[in-house]
Amino acid sequence: MKSLCLVTVGVLAMTLLIASISLLVAHVFQRVVDLQVKQGTVLKNGTETFEAWEDPPPPVYMQFYFFNVTNPLEVLQGDTPLVEEIGPYTYREYRPRVHVQFLDNGTKVSALNPKTYVFEPQKSVGDPEVDLIRTINIPAVTAMEWTRSTPLQFATEVLLLLYQESLFTIRTVHELLWGYKDRLLSTIHLLHPEIDPVFGFFNKMNGTDDGEYVFLSGETNYLNFSRIVEWKGKESLSWWTTEECNMINGTDGTSFHPLISKDENIYIFSSDFCRSLYLVYDSSGMVSGIPTYRFVPSAMVFANTTVNPDNAGFCVPPGNCPGTGVLNVSICKQGAPIFLSAPHFYQADQKFVEDVEGMHPQKEYHETFLDINPLTGLVLRAAKRMQINVHVRKLPEFFETGNIRTLVFPVMYINESVLIDEVSANKLKHVLLEASVVTGIPFVIMALGIVFGIVFIVLVCRSRGISEESTEDERSPLIRTS
Repeated sequence: MKSLCLVTVGVLAMTLLIASISLLVAHVFQRVVDLQVKQGTVLKNGTETFEAWEDPPPPVYMQFYFFNVTNPLEVLQGDTPLVEEIGPYTYREYRPRVHVQFLDNGTKVSALNPKTYVFEPQKSVGDPEVDLIRTINIPAVTAMEWTRSTPLQFATEVLLLLYQESLFTIRTVHELLWGYKDRLLSTIHLLHPEIDPVFGFFNKMNGTDDGEYVFLSGETNYLNFSRIVEWKGKESLSWWTTEECNMINGTDGTSFHPLISKDENIYIFSSDFCRSLYLVYDSSGMVSGIPTYRFVPSAMVFANTTVNPDNAGFCVPPGNCPGTGVLNVSICKQGAPIFLSAPHFYQADQKFVEDVEGMHPQKEYHETFLDINPLTGLVLRAAKRMQINVHVRKLPEFFETGNIRTLVFPVMYINESVLIDEVSANKLKHVLLEASVVTGIPFVIMALGIVFGIVFIVLVCRSRGISEESTEDERSPLIRTS
C-alpha cells in the first residue's frame, strides 16, 4: 500500500512538472489571453472599446505658451531676438467623435472629431483676454511674401503704410489664439474671398472638426484597429512631392492596436503637422501602477536629407529644406510662412537655438511622448508638443522688414496632454489582473508539481529510514531450524 502511494505521488509530481513546462514553452495560456484581447479590441457598437473610442473618458488639456519679443527695434536693426516664455494658458479639451457610421459590414468606421476648448483659469498664469504678447505680425509677413515681385507689391506697400503695420504686433492671448479681424487681410479678402479676414492660430477651430476620418475597425485584423484609411474623402495627401510623404499612415494618436512590442514603429497621422510620422520605443515605466512602453518621435522623422533622404519629399519647393528638426508647412497653411518644430527647437539644428536668445530645449518639457500599455494598446499618458514658428527675412521691396536676419522665429508652442483617469485605470488594472491569473496557471501547476515532488522525497526518505532502524531479530525468520 505504501509503495502504491509513493508511486502515485511521484507520477503526479512528474506529470505536473512536465505539464507546466510544456504549457510555458508552448505559451498556451498567453495565447489564450492574446486571443481574447484581439477579439475584444474591435470597434463594434455597444462594446466598452467602442464607447471609450467614441468619447474618451480621460481629461485632455491644451496648454499654450507664447514667446514675447522684448527687443523689437534691435531685431529690425539685425540684432539677435530676445524672447521670454509666457504661459501656460490652459484649456480643457473635449473631443468626442460624432456622426459615427459603420461601413463595409463593420470593417470600417467613419466619424467627425470636433474639439471644444474651455479655459481653465486655475491652471493658467493669467487672463488671455487681458495679457498682451508682442510677436511677429504674421498677416503682414504673409502678405509681403505673397505679393513680392508681383503687380500687387506696390498696393501692399501702400496698405502697410496706410494701416501703419510693422513687422511686430501686440495682441492679447485670446486674439492670437481664437482670432481678430485684421485690416490688411480684410482688404485682401475683397479681392480674394478665399482669404479669411480673421487671423488666429486656432481661428474657427473651437467647436469644429478638421474633416471626416474613415478608420478600420480591426474586425479582420487586430493590427488595423483604428487605423486611418481616409481623411476628407481622400486616401492620401497632395501637398508633398513624393508618394511616400503623401501617405496617410497610422491612427490619430488616441488609440492603438493591442499586443505592442518594443521593436515596432508606432505610426500617427496628424492634420496639424500635415503629414504622418512615426514613434519608436524609448523606455519602460509605470503609470498609475500599470506597466507602459514609452514611444517618442524618431530622430529620423525631422532629420535633414543628408541623414534621411526620404525626407526630401517634404522640401517644398524641391530642394528647399530648412534643416533638421524643422518642417515647412506653408504649403498647407494658405502660403503663410509657417514652420513647425518641437518646443524650443528641441532636437533641431543648433543654429535654430542660437539664432534666438531665450531658447532652452529640454527633453523633460519639450519632447512628445506616448505611454502605452503594451497588452491592450491603451494610451495611459501622452504629451503632444509642437512649436509654431514664422520664417522671416529682409525683403528689399518692403522697408518694414528693416535689416532683420533670416530667421525661423518662434511664436508659440502647445502642450496637449492626457493622463488616464482613476476609474479607467481601475478597470484596466482589473483586466490586467485577470490576464495575469490566466497566464500564471502554468506556474501554479509547476508549484503543485514541486510540492508533490517534495512530498514524494520525504516519503521515500522516511521509508528508507524505517527499514534501516529495524533490528537483526526483527529481520530474522520467525521459525528457526536448529
